[in-house]
Amino acid sequence: MEETSREAVATAVQRVAGMLQRSDQLDKVEQYRRREARKKASVEARLKAAIQSQLDGVRTGLTQLHCALLDVKEIQSSLADVSKDWRQSINTIENLKDVKDAVVQHSQLASAVENLKNIFSVPEIVAETQQLIEQAELLQAHRKLMELECSRDDLMYEQYRMDSKNTSDMNLISNYFEDVQGLSDELAKQLWMVLQRSMVTVRRDPTMLVSVVRIIEREEKIDRRMVDRKKQTGFIPPGRPKQWKDKMFEVLEGTVSTRIEGTQAVTREADKMWLVRLLEITRKYVLDDLIVVKNLMVQCFPPHYNTFNRFFSLYHNAVSSRVKELASEDLEANEIVSLLTWVLNTYKSVDMMGHPELRSECDINQLELLLPQDVVDDLLSKYVQTFTSNITGWLRKALETDKKDWQKDTEPEADQDGYYQTTLPAIVFQMFEQNLQVAAQIDGDFKEQVLKLCLKQMNTFLMRYREEAVVYKEEHLRDRQLPQCYVQYMIAIINNCQTFKESINSLKRKYSQSLEPTDSDAAIEKTLNEVAKEGCQFLLDEVFLDLDHHLNELLTRKWLTGSHAVDTICVTVEDYFNDFNKIKKPFNQEMTSEALRRVVVEYIKAVMQKRITFKNADERREGAERMIKEAEQFKFLFNKLAAGEDTERLCGAIAAIAEVFKLTDPTLLFLEVSTLVSKYPDIREEHIHALLAVRGDASREMRQMIIGTLSENKVSYAGVTQPIFKDITVPTITMTTMTTMTSMATAKLLK
Repeated sequence: MEETSREAVATAVQRVAGMLQRSDQLDKVEQYRRREARKKASVEARLKAAIQSQLDGVRTGLTQLHCALLDVKEIQSSLADVSKDWRQSINTIENLKDVKDAVVQHSQLASAVENLKNIFSVPEIVAETQQLIEQAELLQAHRKLMELECSRDDLMYEQYRMDSKNTSDMNLISNYFEDVQGLSDELAKQLWMVLQRSMVTVRRDPTMLVSVVRIIEREEKIDRRMVDRKKQTGFIPPGRPKQWKDKMFEVLEGTVSTRIEGTQAVTREADKMWLVRLLEITRKYVLDDLIVVKNLMVQCFPPHYNTFNRFFSLYHNAVSSRVKELASEDLEANEIVSLLTWVLNTYKSVDMMGHPELRSECDINQLELLLPQDVVDDLLSKYVQTFTSNITGWLRKALETDKKDWQKDTEPEADQDGYYQTTLPAIVFQMFEQNLQVAAQIDGDFKEQVLKLCLKQMNTFLMRYREEAVVYKEEHLRDRQLPQCYVQYMIAIINNCQTFKESINSLKRKYSQSLEPTDSDAAIEKTLNEVAKEGCQFLLDEVFLDLDHHLNELLTRKWLTGSHAVDTICVTVEDYFNDFNKIKKPFNQEMTSEALRRVVVEYIKAVMQKRITFKNADERREGAERMIKEAEQFKFLFNKLAAGEDTERLCGAIAAIAEVFKLTDPTLLFLEVSTLVSKYPDIREEHIHALLAVRGDASREMRQMIIGTLSENKVSYAGVTQPIFKDITVPTITMTTMTTMTSMATAKLLK
């Protein structure tokens, strides 16, 4: 207390010091004293009030504790009196057991009296109920059945209450009502029969279906009541719970499954289109049934049954099971496509589950897949294997058929533009088109896969096609009279290559999402070009086989004296090219250019083979003029055939050689040869030797000088687009040839 007092005094001193820091504040001392006195009085008043409140609370608490103590003592006294009275009444309660038994017996007798009328009329009610069931009066029959079951259940319950262990009386009641269970089973059969025919019943007599549902709903309520009573008493009547609602859904599920499984009317042996028919029937049944469910059956069931969605799920599950069974069978390729197309496209389309009448009731996007993805992948893999095998066989058969046409004595057909062709490209791409159309029905990725497979098979097929074209040519060379239309069918083979190119591009534009060239495209393009170019080469070989005799006459003594070899060559080439005009672009243009080149090369080869040596200037002039004339003939012919820009240059090579022969002044020979070399830089030394040898008047020293000078000023021909002399060889004179020539010369001198 002393410390508290000191702290209070110190605090007061500080406050007073704070108030009296300036001299002018001394005038307010009295004012400060009154204010502090008021504060002190206020605090003291509050303290007194608080203490008084606490004292009043304590006083009240003590009073209540005293009252509680008195109440406890009174209760203790009352409990003692109750305990005394309970001990005195034990004997009296035991004496009332007989009264209790009498009450139970009275209750049982009252129940028996109440049901006595029903008990005596049980056989009659059973007969009436049986008759009502047979007459399909299901609601009335069920009402009678409920009366019978209620009487039986009440009697058995009272017996159970009286003596639950008395099985003999229970059996007696059960035996007396034994026909009731039979009626229940019979009525259930009628209900299930109606439900099994629900799709027909709801169209003809929906009230019958409504009655069935009402009966099942009643039984469900009774089941719930009996189950609740069992929880309380432990008693439940025989046959309960019936669970007819669960059974109803089982029956409906079985009905839907049976309806889906029963759609197969034919087998593969009887009809190749059995699966298509089966799927179409299934589609029609499912769609029709679900529309009936939406428009009619939903109204026959309580809303909480969620009838449409329940049936929607039942049909989906039934169709899924059926489709899985079909997928597990040994299906052919076309059957696999039909099944997958139906599963992946038709099922969710507007023709079935996505029908406008059903769309408002369900979300088809929430449906599970009819077939698991692994099953779909297995079917696609099986289809690809089968398709690969089939298409290989189809292509082989198509080629064999085309080869038979090659042997015909009649020309092949021509298209609308007059180009020869066979039916092979149309057959091949009709097969591809059909299979791609089928694959497109499944999905885009599979379509791309089939297209790649087709192109891969196409490349393999074209390699075989090329081999067969070579065999065709070789067989013809053994007997050039057979087949009679060899040239025409070889033209058709060449044209087929162009048709194949166009058809492949058409397929890619139509069925491929990407038009970027692939390795397969490049391989096909290369093979087709090789087949076409080889075909063109075979035809040119045919031409030059006929020209061989006439080409051998060139630059010989017979040619110099007036041979018609070049006239015959031109006529023969023009005659062949009347047929070659039926070759499609660009191969006809390439072939014409190659024909010109080969004719010129063969002509120059004749020069280089030194078949003739001019004896004098007159022969050189005459030979040169003939060469120039024949070069003009070739130029005219191939301009007529539209050989291209190289005609002038190629034919000009013959004329340029002729100018070397035509020169009369040997001293200018070097200039003429230099001019020839400048125009055709691919000419080699041996070519110049041969030319000078044919000319016949060039001395050894002159030839060496010309060759030496040209070697020093050699011109490169690397930039020449199409060399002429590069592949022309000059025959060399071997020792045997020289000996033979010497012997021939000696013999001639002796003569």
